[in-house]
Amino acid sequence: MNFDEAQSLVRQARCIVALTGAGMSAESGIPTFRGPGGFWRNYRPEDLATPEAFRRDPDLVWEWYEWRRGIVRNCQPHSGHFALAARVQTVVTQNVDGLHQRAGSPHVIELHGNIMKSRCFDCAQPVEGRRCGACGGLARPGVVWFGENLPPLAWEASVEAVASADLLLIIGTSGTVYPAAQLGPLARAAGATVIEVNLENADLNAPCGEILPKLLQ
Repeated sequence: MNFDEAQSLVRQARCIVALTGAGMSAESGIPTFRGPGGFWRNYRPEDLATPEAFRRDPDLVWEWYEWRRGIVRNCQPHSGHFALAARVQTVVTQNVDGLHQRAGSPHVIELHGNIMKSRCFDCAQPVEGRRCGACGGLARPGVVWFGENLPPLAWEASVEAVASADLLLIIGTSGTVYPAAQLGPLARAAGATVIEVNLENADLNAPCGEILPKLLQ
C-alpha cells in the first residue's frame, strides 16, 4: 500500500479508530520499555513490573515508577498525537503516559492503565497518597504489570470500538503483544480496513509524527 492509497482510504472513512504502541510515545522522548534507556539501575523492567516485585520491595518499585513519571512529565505530545486528536474518533493505546489526552483526543481507551494514577494493591480502588483510605492497603502504580490481565472494561470497549470502525490505524506497535494483537484481526473480521504505520515492517514505514499529519489532513 502506498501513501496515496492510504490517504484515499482515510478520506473515505466515516469512523476511524487508532491502536497505538510504544513507537508513538518514543517520538516524544519516552524510552520504549525494552529499548535503549529502558533499563534502570541494572534492573530489567520484567524484574520490577510485577506483583511479586512489589510484594518483595515496594519502595524499589515506586522509586522506578517515580523516575518514569518524571520522564513523562517532561515530555510533550508530538504532531502525530495532535493529528489523531483532530481526526480519529477513538484511540486505543497500549501506552501509559496520557499523551493522547494531553493532545486533546476525545475518547482514549488505556489498555495498560496510566502511570500517573495510583490504585490500591489490595482492593484496586483509586488512591491518593501511599495508603488506601478504604482498606489501608499500599498504593501501587495504576498500570498493568506482567502476569496481570487487562482491565475488562477497557478490553471490552476496545473490541467494540474496532468492531464499529471502517478503518483501523495500527501505529507504533509490532502487533505481536497479546491480547492487543487480536484487535487487528477483529477489525478485519468486522469488515474494516487496517493500515499499519511504523518505522519498519508496516504498510507505511515512517515516523508517526512525520506521516500522521499528512495522512490525516
